[in-house]
Amino acid sequence: MAAESDRMSNALTPGLSRTSSVVAGDPVHANRELIEVHVSELKQLFNAIDPSPFRERDLDPHAEEFITDWAKEASPGVTFGLAVHLDRPAGPANEPAELREAIHEFFRHRAELSRRRLGGLFRRGRTSLAIGVCTLGVSVAGGNLVGSFFSNHLAQILKESLLIGGWVAMWRPMEIFLYDWWPIRAEATLADRLSVMPVRISYKQDGKADAWQRDWPATSPAARTV
Repeated sequence: MAAESDRMSNALTPGLSRTSSVVAGDPVHANRELIEVHVSELKQLFNAIDPSPFRERDLDPHAEEFITDWAKEASPGVTFGLAVHLDRPAGPANEPAELREAIHEFFRHRAELSRRRLGGLFRRGRTSLAIGVCTLGVSVAGGNLVGSFFSNHLAQILKESLLIGGWVAMWRPMEIFLYDWWPIRAEATLADRLSVMPVRISYKQDGKADAWQRDWPATSPAARTV
């Protein structure tokens, strides 16, 4: 497994221009940020241990990290395109469309998961805020009660301690509503942008014409040749 991960990491390199290649799939306009990936086989892009059908299968973690890191470094307002440079001749005519739908479905799912996390975070934030406000109110009331009955130095220390404890209880909701939510929202927004990007494949013209039959997920196991 470690050797496979290393091979996957090394294979995901920006594609270089090729003189003996044929391009299929979506057109990618020049004003888009083109994310380029070079793999030997399409199956390198997907998680090999995921038993889901092809269109529902997760991307390989290295592939996901490579694509998202590239996108994060791009300007905020650009639109993306994905160019997959594949080291084999073209397979079935619907192969680029299948790849596009699988990638789009993956990032749509990632955007949905991020929004669920954001909703859960806000629910915890509201609960934490209610607890914090109640704790702060009790602490202030308790400190004032101590101050009304005692005026010595120890009473003053106890009053200040209760006040500090009350504000400490407000730390978690303040952290959620001031800092924790926006990175998750940014993840969802980025996934939305990646879920609609055009996808094209650049095939190498030289090689065995039937190489696609051994390249999961271009074909089902029953259709592969031995």
